[in-house]
Amino acid sequence: MANLKKIRTRINSIISTQKITRAMKMVASAKVKKFENRVKASRPFTYELEKVFYRLLHSVNNIETEKTNFKEPLNNYPVLLQEREIKNAGLLIITSNKGLSGAFNANIVRYTLKTVQEYKEKGINCELFIIGQKGYNALKREVNDYGFKIAQTYLTFSEVPTSSQARLAASDMARSFVNGNIDSMEIITTRFRNMMSYSVEKWDILPLDEIKEEYTKEEFSDMEIEPGIPDVLSEIVPLFISSIIFQAMLESIASELASRMTAMSAACNNAEEMIQKLTIDYNKARQAMITQEITEIVGGSTAVNK
Repeated sequence: MANLKKIRTRINSIISTQKITRAMKMVASAKVKKFENRVKASRPFTYELEKVFYRLLHSVNNIETEKTNFKEPLNNYPVLLQEREIKNAGLLIITSNKGLSGAFNANIVRYTLKTVQEYKEKGINCELFIIGQKGYNALKREVNDYGFKIAQTYLTFSEVPTSSQARLAASDMARSFVNGNIDSMEIITTRFRNMMSYSVEKWDILPLDEIKEEYTKEEFSDMEIEPGIPDVLSEIVPLFISSIIFQAMLESIASELASRMTAMSAACNNAEEMIQKLTIDYNKARQAMITQEITEIVGGSTAVNK
């Protein structure tokens, strides 16, 4: 009887868990389509802005490096656009605040540690700017082993990415870049492919070692810049950096939701299989108990009749 009760308790527990995973799957399924549309809608803008930015730089003969008062480091285009040797890499790591999304966060953390190790072998230190509680929890345990520094964390960002959040991260990284604490601005995020797949990637923002060839065709080489190069660059550089970070955040949340939907779907299927198996075990145990009771009754009746 105790065995039957144990199996029945386990079946009820799995059924309760299955209800949770099914609900999470439905929520993720409803959200992922929305963010898929947002990602696809924002990609053309990010691409066109990047294209205009590189065409603009191609048209500028030289960038004035004279000291000017800027509102914030993110507007300090002379320093942000200068070429420099990379001794300290700045990595913006984009993860999630929630778990139960399969290997989503683990893949990003693994890629980050691999990147840090590769830089370490080249004699380059790394400073991390981490978005997401899960990424921070995992990476803070590896600080001593890998020797990187966590410069800034963003653990209270809302589930829906906003341009102001991207601007905040861009400003912090720009400040470290201008102050000389980091010599590059890079992003480790995920590229949303479809409902079933994504890829972990590293996006390079600064420094601009070379102008991208696809944006420097001859027909786009001449541009008239008004009101002037300093005014335009001081506005388009912050927009360029912030838009790339914002795009990375959108790609990340879409990938996270797709991964959670897939993980919860697999959990529901596994729960169903376990319930079926335990139900068979329960019926077998119940049948064995009934058979044993019948045998005992028949045996007792035979003994009395003798």
